[in-house]
Amino acid sequence: MNGDDPQRYDRMRRVPQPFANPGAPSMPPQRREPHPPGRRGPGPDPRHIDPTNIIRRDGSDSAPPLAYSQVPPETRMPPRRAPQPPQQPQPYHEPRGVPGYAPPQRPVPYQEPQSLRPRREVPPPPPSSPPSRRQREPRPPRRRRKLHLFRWFLVLLVVLVLAIVGAVVKLDGSLNRIDALANYSGRVGDTPGTNWLLVGSDGRAGLTADQEQELATGGEVGPERTDTIMLVHIPKSGPTTLVSLPRDSYVSIPGQGKDKLNAAFAFGGAPLLVQTVETATGVHIDHYAQIGFGGFAGIVDTLGGIDVCVPKAIDDPLAGINLAAGCQTLDGPQALGFVRSRATALADIDRMNNQRLFMAALLKKVTGAGTLANPFTLWPLASDTAKSLKVDKGDHIWNLGQLGWAMRGDTVATTVPIGGFTDTDSGNVLLWDKQRAGQFFDDLAKDQPIPGDLLTR
Repeated sequence: MNGDDPQRYDRMRRVPQPFANPGAPSMPPQRREPHPPGRRGPGPDPRHIDPTNIIRRDGSDSAPPLAYSQVPPETRMPPRRAPQPPQQPQPYHEPRGVPGYAPPQRPVPYQEPQSLRPRREVPPPPPSSPPSRRQREPRPPRRRRKLHLFRWFLVLLVVLVLAIVGAVVKLDGSLNRIDALANYSGRVGDTPGTNWLLVGSDGRAGLTADQEQELATGGEVGPERTDTIMLVHIPKSGPTTLVSLPRDSYVSIPGQGKDKLNAAFAFGGAPLLVQTVETATGVHIDHYAQIGFGGFAGIVDTLGGIDVCVPKAIDDPLAGINLAAGCQTLDGPQALGFVRSRATALADIDRMNNQRLFMAALLKKVTGAGTLANPFTLWPLASDTAKSLKVDKGDHIWNLGQLGWAMRGDTVATTVPIGGFTDTDSGNVLLWDKQRAGQFFDDLAKDQPIPGDLLTR
């Protein structure tokens, strides 16, 4: 150590400092941190030691400054340059007429293919908390919404069809069926068109004493009789024909001889009445329907009354009515007395006219839009009608619907050609005009239009 240069020893003991310009104040000494052997410790690189910033052994830092040429090149700092004013960017000018230059191209942003993009999966919300707006399913497109509405429409349509089918089955099961169209020897063969025999009886089954008094039925009078007999012919084309058959018509009753037409119903019920009508007219009966006093009045009351223009004033205590001439609304008891009364000048003939008049008004209201579009009226009407009717064992509720639909429009309402009245053992009876009545029923059996001179209105 004694032979060493003191200045060299002091240089070896100096603390590395960042490079500074000559004349700059010196930095305080820094403590050297120990480091593991064989590994370079922290601190500045010795190559960047400022040779002018030397701390001598005696603590003085008055070492003579070195010249710039004496500073190692790797520790020299570049000379400072004067700040330059900012330069304005020059616009690009494409060279013209110079071969080899391609036209400038605009950069196209890179788009990652849809199949390579990772799908963003949203974790499902906890069951207890409602889904947030971001976690809800996106709104379906318009086409899916239309398909959804169409499916709901189909569901409602199926439910409606099933409800109608169920109602029809229920109504069909509530019909009272009897064996009215019984086969017999020598029965008239099937004729074109569809023929109905409608019967209004004086049956009082199910009526209380107060109801019998209200309807003026006259109490129990023996076997059930019929006051109204109508033959309805529905052709394959053309208007429906409604023919009134007077109950006092003097006809041949199989097994009973000649008597009034309504006597056949009293002797043998519906089967004998059907056989008598087929024998007298030559027309094959396809369907049969019968209604009593209570059912007739109930149907009228369910509809809220029937508007009828009464042609002549009727005062009949036996029928329980006192009606003035003119248009008015008839309730159940009044309507029943109107179609039963014979207290007029032409008696049974006026009654047949009143029956056809009331039947047309009844069918007009039943098939009207106000009734068919109102389920609160249509269903009670159908239920009451089905319960109060007696039909043949082969008839169904849809057959009655076809009958009402066929009579909804204009119908030809007439009666059998009449030849006069006479007194017999059965009392005063009505005679048919044999020639005209024969032609009348022959055209009806052949499904041909009835000539106007044979129609009686």
